[in-house]
Amino acid sequence: MAWKLSSLSQKFTALNVTACNSYRFYVDKNVLQEIEFLTSSIGQLKIAQTKYVEAKDSLAVLNKDNAGYYLLTSAQQMYVPGTLSDVDHVLVDVGTGYYVEKNVEDTKEFFKRKIDFLTKQIEKIQPALQEKHAMKQAVVEVMNMKIQQLHSQQTSQTSAVKA
Repeated sequence: MAWKLSSLSQKFTALNVTACNSYRFYVDKNVLQEIEFLTSSIGQLKIAQTKYVEAKDSLAVLNKDNAGYYLLTSAQQMYVPGTLSDVDHVLVDVGTGYYVEKNVEDTKEFFKRKIDFLTKQIEKIQPALQEKHAMKQAVVEVMNMKIQQLHSQQTSQTSAVKA
C-alpha cells in the first residue's frame, strides 16, 4: 500500500479564513474529509506495521529446541496438529497470495524493510495531517472571534436602542 504524498498534497487547498464573510463562514467539509482520510490512512498503515512487527517477533521463537509437535491455529477457535521440522526456513507472504520460502535471517531483513517503509510513509503523511488540523483550528478560532464581534455589536445596538 504505497502512499504518494505529492498526489495527496495536490488535493489540499489553502483556506483564507480572515477573508470569509462572517455570515457565510463555516468549516470547510473538504478539510474535515481530508482529516478523516489522512487519519484513516495512518491507522491502516499502523495496523500493517504492527502485523509486520508481530511476524518479525514470532521469528525469534524459531530454534532447534522448538522443533517437534504443535497445535497450530487454523481458525480463531480451531487448532490442527502439526510438526515443525525445519526451523531454518519459513514461507513468507509477499503479497497478493504469493509465498516465498526464505531462511530466517532473510525473512527478518524482509520484515525490517517493510516496517521501515511503512514508518517512512506514516512520517510523510503526519505533516499533512498536522497541517489540516492547524487549518481546522484556525477556522474555529476565527469563527469564534467573528461570533464574539457579532455578539458585542448586538449588545451595543440593543443598549443604544434602550437609551
